[in-house]
Amino acid sequence: MTILEAAEQAGRLHLAGSVEELLALATPDAALGLGEVRPDGYYTVGYDVKGEFVPEAEVCRTKNGIAANYLDPYMRRRDPDCMLVGDGAATDKPTFETRFGESFDGLREETLDWLKHQPIACFFFRTGLPDNPLNAVAIAPANAGFFALGLAMLQGIVPLDEVRKAGADYHHGAIVYVAPPFRHTHFDGKQVVVHNRRFEDNIDLHELFSYNLYPGPSAKKGVYGMLLTLGERDEQPWTTAHCSTVVVVTPYENQTVIMHEGASGGGKSEMLEQMHRQADGTLLLGENLVTGDARKLTLPRGCDLLPVTDDMALCHPALQKHEGPVKKLSLIDAENAWFVRVNHIHQYGVDPALEGITVAPEGPLLFLNIDAKPGSTALIWEHTLDEPGKPCPNPRVVVPREYVPNVVKKPVEVDIRSFGVRCPPCTAEHPTYGIMGLFHVLPPSLAWLWRLVAPRGHGNPSIVDQGGMQSEGVGSFWPFATGRKVDQANILLDQVMSTSSTQFVLIPNQHIGCWKVGFAPQWIAREYLARRGASPFRPGDLSPARCPLLGFHKETLQVEGQTIGKWFMDVSQQPEVGEQAYDTGATILTEFFHSQLREFLVDDLRPLGKQIIEACLDDASADQYAAIEG
Repeated sequence: MTILEAAEQAGRLHLAGSVEELLALATPDAALGLGEVRPDGYYTVGYDVKGEFVPEAEVCRTKNGIAANYLDPYMRRRDPDCMLVGDGAATDKPTFETRFGESFDGLREETLDWLKHQPIACFFFRTGLPDNPLNAVAIAPANAGFFALGLAMLQGIVPLDEVRKAGADYHHGAIVYVAPPFRHTHFDGKQVVVHNRRFEDNIDLHELFSYNLYPGPSAKKGVYGMLLTLGERDEQPWTTAHCSTVVVVTPYENQTVIMHEGASGGGKSEMLEQMHRQADGTLLLGENLVTGDARKLTLPRGCDLLPVTDDMALCHPALQKHEGPVKKLSLIDAENAWFVRVNHIHQYGVDPALEGITVAPEGPLLFLNIDAKPGSTALIWEHTLDEPGKPCPNPRVVVPREYVPNVVKKPVEVDIRSFGVRCPPCTAEHPTYGIMGLFHVLPPSLAWLWRLVAPRGHGNPSIVDQGGMQSEGVGSFWPFATGRKVDQANILLDQVMSTSSTQFVLIPNQHIGCWKVGFAPQWIAREYLARRGASPFRPGDLSPARCPLLGFHKETLQVEGQTIGKWFMDVSQQPEVGEQAYDTGATILTEFFHSQLREFLVDDLRPLGKQIIEACLDDASADQYAAIEG
């Protein structure tokens, strides 16, 4: 309140109750006292840092929305080490005090004091279950209108009349503070986001301090962390899954709901896309990196796709159905808009559906890292260059759900729950963990292990790459959680083992052995699994994978009368790989799993969870995993 009162008294408070008001702040009129748009049509967002103006981003108005480009290429992706916890409650995350050697209280006060002297943009938003939301407030420098716009689009904005009507009965349980120059004055230019959980003394407030202007770590994943904390504290704990969800309607009008999880870059947005076809209408299954051969499939008609979620799904207990023998997970979208990565759309015609939505949207969009000119139409295949000849790997567009055709607004029951992994190429000369076939079927116990480890995988375009195989951890949402790993592991274990009627599969992308495949495996798996329906595979349909962590696989696959051979189902059968290189890759994968899973063997882990992890450490077979039941 002191921040808002100071801004109001100085005539610097911009209280917004609609997206349109924040749109006006993104490229403000000179009369607002926030600087002005230059004659060339650009507005520079920047701050005084020790007496020197430091520009952060250039923003312009386009025909289809707002385009913002960060001047520092480092700011165009999420730093995986940006999140810290500022309070003293239980956590497995790095704390502010551990990293910087002092309590967060001092910087908190310094941040609030800085905000008291700034023009302020403030608005109210909600997140969580529509009938029982978490109310929140955002406070940001008014010249960072594009950032506030992104947050409001992603989470929704509450009209001011509604807040005023509630009066003293209105309570917010979360707040986002934005203070960009502290990135330079306190953090050596690095992205830092601090969660400060103030649940003691009946304060009941989750504070988020964002010290950067890239929405990914704060407006997007920071609010995600608030939801995870909310679920963790509930009387009946629940989680928000890191996934896309789609209702797949086959040419025969059968419907199958597929939920696709994975670390950043694991193919969540791509699961909602139609197959990217070649000029002749075929689907390129893959290109052999050794021989140069190509394999294509002819699918005259793909399935229709009804999107449900793009990245975050509420799996609240109120949504779950507990009657009858069929136990499936139910979910609903946790977002008001989608933060869509478009690095794979490198030219016109790659994804006509998304291109159509973004070129002529029903309302304004927010484009990040897109090379757009003032007054032009921002095109999602025109990516900002990080350096000459090197496009930014993380161009984004924020698309409100209401603009997406055929979007599903009600809760759905999940038939198939897949997990995506970015895989490097694997050959006899250069063995790697890229040994996954086109898709693998996992028993629930093994599916839980994959979600505990959540490999980030090869060539991630969404974050600052650390190289090698990394673990995103616990459901692939651990980078955004604020508490303890074991608590989230238990929540996830209960969820997975109590929804055993949902079928679990594992799908690689980028490479299958020596074949470069992009996202073709998940598009083909989606088409095949939807056509066969959600019924369990019959005995004899599947074979145990040579690497037990990969569960089971088909020997061959038929899609619309075309056979996909065993090379794509069992990588050890590829002549360019062979059993020896496969086994080396299996060892890499197994040792990685063992190293990640040992840290979960703590007293608070459920006994069933300990049983599953110990089975993995004892090199259990796929059949042994299948025998473990909740």
